Amino acid sequence: MKTQSVIAMAFISTFAVTSPAIAQDRSDWPDNFTVGTASQGGTYFAYGSGWANFVAENLGVSGGAEITGGPMQNMALVHTGDLKFGLTTMGPAQESIDGNSPLAPGMKMDNVCAMFPMYETPFSVTALSSSGITSISDIPDGATIGFGPAGSTSDTYFPRIMETLGVNFERRNGSWSDLGGQLQDGLIDVVAFAAGIPIPAVSQLEVQTDVTIIGMTDEEAKKVTDNFPVSEFTIPASTYQSLNEPSRVVSMWNFAMVNCDMPESFVYEITKLTMENNDKMVSIHKAAKNSVPENYTKNNVLQWHPGAARWFNENGYTIEDSKINQ
Repeated sequence: MKTQSVIAMAFISTFAVTSPAIAQDRSDWPDNFTVGTASQGGTYFAYGSGWANFVAENLGVSGGAEITGGPMQNMALVHTGDLKFGLTTMGPAQESIDGNSPLAPGMKMDNVCAMFPMYETPFSVTALSSSGITSISDIPDGATIGFGPAGSTSDTYFPRIMETLGVNFERRNGSWSDLGGQLQDGLIDVVAFAAGIPIPAVSQLEVQTDVTIIGMTDEEAKKVTDNFPVSEFTIPASTYQSLNEPSRVVSMWNFAMVNCDMPESFVYEITKLTMENNDKMVSIHKAAKNSVPENYTKNNVLQWHPGAARWFNENGYTIEDSKINQ
C-alpha cells in the first residue's frame, strides 16, 4: 500500500482560533500526526491537508496530510496504526470492518473509530460538452470511464452503479487531476467523480474547457438507491459554473476516523476544535459546511472513539455506551 507523504506544518496561523484548546494533560500525546487523504485534485486531499494544518496550529502538534488511495486504503492504514488519522466513507468502512476489503481480504479492520462527520460525497459524471454526452444513457457502448484512484469510494461503487444502469464501459484509474487532464485531451470519454463538492479537478476543468455535469433521472436514482448504501442528493446550481440548474445525483457520508488506541484527551481536543469552529473549517473547503455535530447520527458503521464521544455527549449529542469503543 504505497503512499506519498505531504507534510503540512505551519506555525503562522491562517486558521488559528483566538483561544487555542489546551489539554489538561499532554503526557501521552504524540509528537506529530498524519492524516490519510486521497489523490491530489480531489476533495479529501484539500480537506484533509487543510484540517491537519488547522489542528497542528491550534494544538501545537506537528501535523500533515498523506496522499493515499482513498477511503479503503485509509481504513487499512488506520487499523494497522501506520497512520493515526484518516478520512473514509461509510460504504468502504463497512466493507473493511466486515473483512471484505480488496486490500486485505478476510481482515476485519475494527481498530478504527469515528471522530466527527465531514460531508456527503455526491456521485456525478462529467463529460466534455463537445462530446454531446448529456445523460448517463448517452454514454456510448464501450466508453472509457475514469473512476478515480484504485480502491477509492468512486472506484469501489461507481463501476457497479454504472453496470446497474446498463452502461458498458472500459475502466480507467488514476488521480482526479490526471483523469481530468485525460478527459480534456480526449483520452477518456467521461469521469465518474465521487468527492465532496466543489471537486477541485472539476472546477479546474471548467476554467480550461466547456464541460457537462450529468445528473440522474428519477428512474436511475431510484434504481441506484435501491441497490447501494447511498441516498439521493442535489448538487446546487451555484456549485459549478457549468450548472444552470440543480443536478440530482446520489451520495454517501464521509467521516473522519482515528486509530482506536489514540489517547482520549488528544482526540477530545481535536474533536472539540473541529466541531466548535465550523467557520474555520468552511474556509478550508466549502464541503465542510456539513461538518457540524448535528450530523453525528449519519454514522451507523464505526464505533466512536471515547474522546470524540465525550465531546458529543457533553454538548447534548447523545452517543450510547454500546456505540463507544471500550
